[in-house]
Amino acid sequence: MEIIDTNQLQIIGQVILAMILGAVMGIEREYADKPAGLRTHMLVAGAAALFVALSNIVVQMFGESLGNTTIRADPIRVMEAVITGISFLGAGTILRRSAKHQVEGLTTAASILVAAGVGIAVALSLLMLAVGVTILTLVTLRGVPFLEKRLPRDSSD
Repeated sequence: MEIIDTNQLQIIGQVILAMILGAVMGIEREYADKPAGLRTHMLVAGAAALFVALSNIVVQMFGESLGNTTIRADPIRVMEAVITGISFLGAGTILRRSAKHQVEGLTTAASILVAAGVGIAVALSLLMLAVGVTILTLVTLRGVPFLEKRLPRDSSD
């Protein structure tokens, strides 16, 4: 066993990049004073990248030890597991305030899900996609509220 495994260093780099991109989204949520902020988004993006990278390693390890013909891997299952776990986390940020008939936290839950997707993209070495989605997320979180303020509201609610 090597002391310095370049594959593991590459995964650490992917997790770091995913966490940095998650931090960019999390800073916006902190700035908006939302329940899931900087640390949550960083950890979600980093965990998603780690889980996808680990799944690739496990398939490779079992493929080498058992022979490549005995292992059938479905990479979609790992992504499904990440999405399911993140969905539960996101659900915890959603609150219904019955007195006001309002639901809060949906955007934060959605941004947590996007952070997981960014982490998955980083782990799959789709770096331009990960950065692009992070930018689109920031435009959505910061830019769309300006448009929403200018839209006419139905006052019958």
